[in-house]
Amino acid sequence: MAEFLSLHEAVSRYVADGATIAMEGFTHLIPFAAGHEVIRQNKRDLTLIRMTPDLIYDQLIGAGCASKLIFSWGGNPGVGSLHRLRDAVEHGWPRPLEILEHSHAAMACAFEAGASGLPLAVLRGYIGSDLPQVNDQIRFIECPFTGERLAAVPSIRPDTSIVHAQKADQHGNVLVEGIVGVQKEAVMAAKHAIVTVEEIVDELDTHPNACVIPGWVIDAVVEAPGGARPSYTHGYYGRSNRFYKDWDAIARDRDAFNTWLEDNVYADEGARA
Repeated sequence: MAEFLSLHEAVSRYVADGATIAMEGFTHLIPFAAGHEVIRQNKRDLTLIRMTPDLIYDQLIGAGCASKLIFSWGGNPGVGSLHRLRDAVEHGWPRPLEILEHSHAAMACAFEAGASGLPLAVLRGYIGSDLPQVNDQIRFIECPFTGERLAAVPSIRPDTSIVHAQKADQHGNVLVEGIVGVQKEAVMAAKHAIVTVEEIVDELDTHPNACVIPGWVIDAVVEAPGGARPSYTHGYYGRSNRFYKDWDAIARDRDAFNTWLEDNVYADEGARA
């Protein structure tokens, strides 16, 4: 059952060194505040999972938090590469990074399989792709009913999933509105879940087809206004396109990146405690 905690306490309790961590949110609702708290607490040897790793994973990787990345497509949306990710893969700075790449469809299916308690996900995919040559987690099986050749990947079962959302009620139930990615599946697939929200309200006031993550699958709810910035939260604030553009120059240079971390992440220590 969901417990209301500070961001510092939630990360300290549910993100351990060496853990497998998923941070999801598609286009908006990206949990930047939680990611920054992981950096501030100097978590190490994490296996990071995300369908579309963008700036927050670039920051986590550049800060030395990650030893492995499981992903599908990685980049600065609309701008270019993730330079801290590339530096880790190509030059081992600040530490070597193992990568395991999937397709979007396979990642979504793997999260759904994990949420369902299944050991693997089966999909039509990877036909003609080179990914099976570099990812030994992609296998092919024969359908026992039709004989069709299908792709299979392991289900995703993170130690902890972290997502951001608009609202939580007093019982810890969480409302996700706007573009919905795999937040609900990621939470339900994980051993533990942290959800940061813009506000805690008395009632969610939802419509019948709303995406509600029930409080009984969440360990910690954290009130963190602005917790998705510089991405956006539908209904609350917009995306900072300028930051995404500025990030390209910051991330290209190791010294510039470290200065940015000191000024914008470590200097904020205790702000969300």
